[in-house]
Amino acid sequence: MVCFPHSGGAAGGFRPLAAELTGDLQVIGVQYPGRQDRHDEPVLTDLHELADRIAENLPPALDPCVFFGHSMGAILAYEVAQRLGSAGPAALVASARPAPSVVEVTTSHLLDDEKLTEQVVRLGGTAAEVFEHPEMRALLLPLIRGDYQASETYRPRGDAPLDCALIAVGGTEDPVTSLTDLQAWSAHTTGPFRLETFPGDHFYLQNHWPAIAALLRCAAQPLVGLSLRRLR
Repeated sequence: MVCFPHSGGAAGGFRPLAAELTGDLQVIGVQYPGRQDRHDEPVLTDLHELADRIAENLPPALDPCVFFGHSMGAILAYEVAQRLGSAGPAALVASARPAPSVVEVTTSHLLDDEKLTEQVVRLGGTAAEVFEHPEMRALLLPLIRGDYQASETYRPRGDAPLDCALIAVGGTEDPVTSLTDLQAWSAHTTGPFRLETFPGDHFYLQNHWPAIAALLRCAAQPLVGLSLRRLR
């Protein structure tokens, strides 16, 4: 299973999921430039470029596999699957992100630091206390702003639908991704599609890791062993 983080997120955010899947699946967390062990690399502000790099660096033997992407990561999972074609995933699980065909023009990456911080905290991905530390604030805000720019300026290229199974999943109280937005993912595959929801907001998964793991087991072919690796 290859996991794609949200805007401002990192591979380590999937450790709770990896723990739930111990013994069932090998979990690979994609590490985007600009965070944790890649903090000295510039943040990429073009999702197509980032998808190109991820596709080029995926391990060659990932069959069968499942892609799981949350928020911005859902679009990246989709774009990487497009690039891999027949060598792509057996299933794609797109979490808390409108389908590629749902284009909503937003410009949060242009907000000043204070308003951007307020928005990030309001969505629930990062605790307000984190931004109270000047060092952490200086580290995180450029990273989050760059990811927001990549996410908000993304436009699909009109590719044909995938042919893998696709599951769209989200929180019932998500303020930025509606059930209609999730249902729109059905147009992006000729394979089986279903929609799953959980109680909660944009980061609903933080309270539902066991249930998310169960969903992903159903989407995946059983594999032996598990490790959480950071894919550059």
